[in-house]
Amino acid sequence: MESRKHYTGLTDKQVLESREKHGANVLTPPKRDSLWQIFIGNFEDPVIRILMVAVFLSGGIAISMYFSEGIIEIAETIGIAVAILLATGVATWFVWDANKKFDVLNQVNDDTLIKVIRNGNVHEVPKKDIVVDDIVLLEQGEEIPADGILLEAISLQVNESSLTGEPIANKTVIESEFNLEATYPSNHVMRGTTVSDGHGIMQVLAVGDATEFGKVAEKSSEKSEEPTPLDKQLNSLAKFIGVVGFCGAAVTFTILFIKAIFFNPASPTPELGQLGLIGALIITAIIMLAKVWVPVIYDVHALRGKEKELPKSIEQGSWARWILYGLGALVIMLAIGWAFGVKPWDPQAWISLSLGKKILSAFMASVTLIVVTVPEGLPMSVTLSLALSMRKMLKSNNLVRKMHACETMGATTVICTDKTGTLTQNQMTVYKTNFYGLKDQQLADNENSRLIKEGIAVNTTAFLDFSDPDKVKTLGNPTEAALLLWLNGQQANYQELRENATVIDQLTFSTERKYMATLVDSPVMGKKILYVKGAPEIIFAQCKNALIDGEGQPIANYKTTVENQLLEYQNQAMRTLGFAYQVIEDNESHFKDGRLYNTELTFLGIVAISDPIRPDVPDAVKRCFDAGIQVKMVTGDTPGTAKEIGRQIGLWTEKDTDRNVITGVEFAQLTDKEALDRVLDLKIMSRARPMDKQRLVQLLQQKQAIVAVTGDGTNDAPALNHAHVGLSMGSGTSVAKEASDITLLDDSFSSITSAVMWGRSVYQNIQRFILFQLTINVAALIIVLLGSLFGSELPITVTQMLWVNLIMDTFAAGALASLPPSPEVMKRKPRNSNAFIIVPQMQRLILATGITFMVILLGLLYVLSNYAGGIEAGTPEGLRNLTIFFTVFVMLQFWNMFNAKTFGTNDSAFKNIFKSEGFLTVGMAIIVGQILVVNFGGSVFRTIPLTWVEWIWITLATSLVLWVGEIFRAFKRMKNRK
Repeated sequence: MESRKHYTGLTDKQVLESREKHGANVLTPPKRDSLWQIFIGNFEDPVIRILMVAVFLSGGIAISMYFSEGIIEIAETIGIAVAILLATGVATWFVWDANKKFDVLNQVNDDTLIKVIRNGNVHEVPKKDIVVDDIVLLEQGEEIPADGILLEAISLQVNESSLTGEPIANKTVIESEFNLEATYPSNHVMRGTTVSDGHGIMQVLAVGDATEFGKVAEKSSEKSEEPTPLDKQLNSLAKFIGVVGFCGAAVTFTILFIKAIFFNPASPTPELGQLGLIGALIITAIIMLAKVWVPVIYDVHALRGKEKELPKSIEQGSWARWILYGLGALVIMLAIGWAFGVKPWDPQAWISLSLGKKILSAFMASVTLIVVTVPEGLPMSVTLSLALSMRKMLKSNNLVRKMHACETMGATTVICTDKTGTLTQNQMTVYKTNFYGLKDQQLADNENSRLIKEGIAVNTTAFLDFSDPDKVKTLGNPTEAALLLWLNGQQANYQELRENATVIDQLTFSTERKYMATLVDSPVMGKKILYVKGAPEIIFAQCKNALIDGEGQPIANYKTTVENQLLEYQNQAMRTLGFAYQVIEDNESHFKDGRLYNTELTFLGIVAISDPIRPDVPDAVKRCFDAGIQVKMVTGDTPGTAKEIGRQIGLWTEKDTDRNVITGVEFAQLTDKEALDRVLDLKIMSRARPMDKQRLVQLLQQKQAIVAVTGDGTNDAPALNHAHVGLSMGSGTSVAKEASDITLLDDSFSSITSAVMWGRSVYQNIQRFILFQLTINVAALIIVLLGSLFGSELPITVTQMLWVNLIMDTFAAGALASLPPSPEVMKRKPRNSNAFIIVPQMQRLILATGITFMVILLGLLYVLSNYAGGIEAGTPEGLRNLTIFFTVFVMLQFWNMFNAKTFGTNDSAFKNIFKSEGFLTVGMAIIVGQILVVNFGGSVFRTIPLTWVEWIWITLATSLVLWVGEIFRAFKRMKNRK
């Protein structure tokens, strides 16, 4: 092993020159669809396709009527076209906006801080600022930021699975040890791979797209995510509503078709040949639209638990193919008709244009009923809720990497948390040293001091950054950095000591070993010295002597002293480290299978390092308990330290017994049956190893718990992967972050409770939208069905229903999705993740409110028809009455949106109303939009302007929906107070 050299790195000028020549260390993002491509893609929606067919048919009839009868009737055509453009336009904007937000979140990885040497000093710079020829320090658990050649490698192993599929590749700078069969040279490291063990120093050779990872970035970034329980619930719900909507549409079309053909006083009943041609067109339409109605039939099977695969001709067949099938069938049917004397080229063989318009109106009414009934806004509401939550959670230091984690956190029942940095401040400082050969614990110019100084300086992977003269910044492991700060405070230059010593071999620290060992050629001692530090009880057990006043004394004489000191520190929740050394006289290796071998160490002493708890943690833990969430501390520290921290944060109480605490070794000795019996009662696991944490998670999941796990190290990745939600630390390794779903930017436990609150609020907001939307669907479905059965005019036109669909489906999704989280959700028990999303309370509210609205609207329709001038659109009184009916329908839903806002609480709809800016904005948009439609909609929306008096009466009368809800909630609040 070569001697550690003094690297100066690039100067600031050289950095700029290198970036100018070789580019920045940023991968070109995957090509996204343009705004226009997204817009065109929205026309793939089957419902939009049906509406487009309706537009062309409606336009064709309008043109025919203009040339044959001189009548201009294009209002319906324009109205549907505008509705299509609005629906696709809104969807396009949301997708485009979401893409922009995700791109911003995906760039966060480029801001990961990397340790480099520049201007002769160690700095941390964002990954994207790395340039060719930079000197980069590599440590265990970190992702390699660029392709490079190694200058130094100490026990270095790299996980190259992201590039080669090889999990472990040994890296070295010694040519005789090169693996000639390796995919990449043994002294080269690649971007996107991670350091599994050891550490090293590299010089950057390629950055950004020029790296090997950059060349395959597009493929390596492809990911597929399994649907979450929420997705599955919503898909089932959407299928159910879709089936109901299509059935309602079929019944509506049948009723309107029969009325138009056989009960239409304006035109005689068609002849048999005319009926045959109409039948041929209807069969043609059915064939052309097979891609729409066939999946609905298969949805019925799925809802009955007998899921079947769609025929490939439907799933993979293009629309063009089915249109050709339909046209082919039409030609065949027309040929058959011709054989029976029906001449399709004769205008008299067809029904009149006015009757055709009636049938087309029936078709468009049934299609629009599907549009209104099917909650297209539901997926958008979910996505919007999650996207808004992701953005706002970022402000509370939760960087959500996987969207589903937002709502899954709300169902969490157990949180397994680290101690250091999560419950504590992770600001390690040396509290007290007990080096037994050090007088007054002050370093001097003697052998004992030299051993201690060199041992701390070389047997570590931490660094100090002196670039800010006012404050020394620590880089790397905080415990090791605290030791370097102590050295620096004793006027010892750790860099000089480290660079002068030649590292011969090294065992880096791991949670399995619980110690680190470094063998060096010591210039201060003139000999080979093995330095060891780690858990005091493990180091002490491997020592033969203790160094007391410069002389070696039998270790057994000091066992009680050391144990008492350790107990004292651990009872104060301090971290302790033991130090030892050995002069190596032979040339044999003293490392075997990753552990010390054939050693006789001399104990130097112990150091106590304190890390106080975060001030906000006790309250955050209490909030978890109030929310019905168990908290379990899993730490590598001693049982005494873990219990003391547990006591300070309110986790460990006087009522707790030995059943609530366990060590990693004891846990490993339990059978799965024994562990399952005890796992829910455990509160603290000390001296835990990585596999202990993973096993704990898996056993909790067997107990049907929804588990969130925190982790910051590479060794935490298995547990983070197995948990329902993995929470990595902002200061953690890239491997841990990659395995996690959420990154806690401030490493704080209180951020976890914020994530739970957001998750529960997201789920509640989704339920609110479903409650609101299905209430409209029930009312609209019944009104259109009964209106088409008994009325001569549809009480709500196609364009009016599409407008209602736009404002109530799309706008309301934005309003209810943007409601801020309520701290009240943290006072409830976790939800059952397997329960149906429409809880019994929602079912009662949907049916009761929907039927109430139906009764109100049918009553209003009856009064307007019989006592207020009728509802014939051809008369001024009828048109005004239909406008009033349309506005009442919209305003009832508007006020009910306020009631939906309160679902899950008994609060007033006006509570914190001014904190719900998104809700108020959308509410105002609905009102303004309705006023514009009524005043300027004209023949397109079949409306005429209403007077201000009529507006005031409609607003006041429909607001009773809100006031009745307020009275009910007030009574419930009074009842609860009693």
